[in-house]
Amino acid sequence: MSENTEALSPKSSLFPQMSLAKAMLISARPKQWAKNGLLLLGLVFSRSLSHPDLVMKASLAMVDFCLLASATYLINDLMDVEKDRLHPVKRGRPIASGRMTPFTAAAMSIVLLVVSLALAVALGGPYAFSAGIYLLLTLSYSVWLKHIVILDVLVVAAGFVIRAAAGAVVIGVPISPWLYVCTMLGALFLVFCKRRHELVLLEASAASHRRILEEYSIQLLDQMISVVTSATVIAYSLYTFSAENLPKNSAMMLTIPFLLYGIFRYLYLIHVKGVGGSPEELLFTDRPLLATVFGWGVVSTLILYLVR
Repeated sequence: MSENTEALSPKSSLFPQMSLAKAMLISARPKQWAKNGLLLLGLVFSRSLSHPDLVMKASLAMVDFCLLASATYLINDLMDVEKDRLHPVKRGRPIASGRMTPFTAAAMSIVLLVVSLALAVALGGPYAFSAGIYLLLTLSYSVWLKHIVILDVLVVAAGFVIRAAAGAVVIGVPISPWLYVCTMLGALFLVFCKRRHELVLLEASAASHRRILEEYSIQLLDQMISVVTSATVIAYSLYTFSAENLPKNSAMMLTIPFLLYGIFRYLYLIHVKGVGGSPEELLFTDRPLLATVFGWGVVSTLILYLVR
């Protein structure tokens, strides 16, 4: 057996033994749960933080989406196990490395699905519908849509929009059109950046791991990132002084510098530092980026609740 083949083998010594509980936790991808913070946007921007019942419902919805998302991650890992073993990073996942059996992963996924769907129903029909759409879209992506160029990134971005919309419907507040526009554009920015990182990381073997990558190029993705970056800045800037639920003195425009710095910092990390494959990991490992997101959240909340 060649050295390269041994490195990719699920029985390789490169993958140390770990407890089943730890393997299950890693497979649930808790770092990805940060995306579900989008479910709290409706709560914050509708000025509902002073209502404990709504805070509880929004928090439960976020927990529910964490469970639901983890179930879909397990399903996706089961479907892509052979391809993941060819990936320099994903080959270390518990299922691909052989540290968790497919049967255990399938059983865990079923349990998470049952619990999450039961909680979704308990939170109300409109929210349950949103969660169901997210599940259907995610499963369709894993089976089919991820193989269709451009549509694959639009579907992933739509998952972010559904999260934000679900956070609004669960507490019964109107969904602003700006929520759709800004969330979709921001998500597209992150997804295009992730695709670019995959092409750079995998180089010639990119298509063998993810077939859709052969339909993209670095140059094409750079152009798409430029378009989405400009559109995101314009859309968010328009939102800060034209949305009906914001202070009439346009104080929300003070948050625009946070958006600009966050985008430019992310582009710097991609082009100069060569990272960007996992936005949620960057959020917690890059202190300037984390400080920017935190600062945006604090300033936005203060403006919404203290400025009239």
